[in-house]
Amino acid sequence: MVGLLSPLTVKDITLRNRIVMPPMQSGRADFNGAVTNKLVNFYVRRSSALGLPIVEHAYISPLGKIGPKQLGIYDDKLVSGFEKLVAGIHSVGAPAVVQISHAGAVATKKVIGETPIGPSTRDKTRMLEKSELYDIADEYAAAADRAVTAGFDGVELHGAHGYLLNQFFTPLLNKREDEFGGSLENRMKFPLLVVEKVRKRLGGQLLLYRVGSDDLAPMGTHIEYAIIFCQKLQEAGVDILDVSGGMCGSEPKQLQHIKGYFIPQAAAVKSAVTVPVIGAGGIKDAEFADNLVKEGRVDLVAVGRALWHDNEWAQKAAQFLVQVNNE
Repeated sequence: MVGLLSPLTVKDITLRNRIVMPPMQSGRADFNGAVTNKLVNFYVRRSSALGLPIVEHAYISPLGKIGPKQLGIYDDKLVSGFEKLVAGIHSVGAPAVVQISHAGAVATKKVIGETPIGPSTRDKTRMLEKSELYDIADEYAAAADRAVTAGFDGVELHGAHGYLLNQFFTPLLNKREDEFGGSLENRMKFPLLVVEKVRKRLGGQLLLYRVGSDDLAPMGTHIEYAIIFCQKLQEAGVDILDVSGGMCGSEPKQLQHIKGYFIPQAAAVKSAVTVPVIGAGGIKDAEFADNLVKEGRVDLVAVGRALWHDNEWAQKAAQFLVQVNNE
């Protein structure tokens, strides 16, 4: 029976187990977004027993930065630092994927030095012109190029938690009246444009997409919209779907009492696609995570805060599950 400790091969990359460390901003880059030794150590210490570590979100352009000491991938000068990071993760037997992002409307003038940009005009946000959308898509593609040059095995596009791609997908923020807004089909166009451009740059490397599957708001994204979107993402060449929250963020207070609070959304997506699906939601219990895979609800399980607080969580989980399975 396939469980949390079973390997999984996606394209030419074999993950030794189904444990994923999701991207979590660590604040360990320098003020220009460059990789530091402290950041390398953070990932190497946690990756030695992981199936898939996903490096925290790196901003693709100065306008896409969310805060100080955020990792950046907006300039070729940053590639050498990423090469050290990739080498460190590879040295402990794990593949390396980096998430790339643009903050869009959730950026602040204090951080980026000018008015933040987004799909629509809002308080303190400037609506993007149509020509700018193609420029930003090219910035995503250039960031993917840098990731490949640095040796990453794949890239994850951040389309969740209220970041720019999520802002275009959700009806809560996308009030455009051109072909990039309005209907569900139109709200998918900009994210799919970015996927298309990034897919071409990655070649055989993995492309992941973190999906904002539910805004937890009556007028926002619901799972039925997300399922249609995920099917389109699969058709566009996404290799793994990483299912999380939308405008509600990664840790919505109203769901904190539920173990694996985004698993229902991930399971619904998994039933509608054939690519592997990552489930998430405050998961700390190895046996619970193992059962999610055994029951076929998800293919991989993201364990975030537990790994943040204990860099040996994956080793301990593996030892525990081997013991349980042998009893």
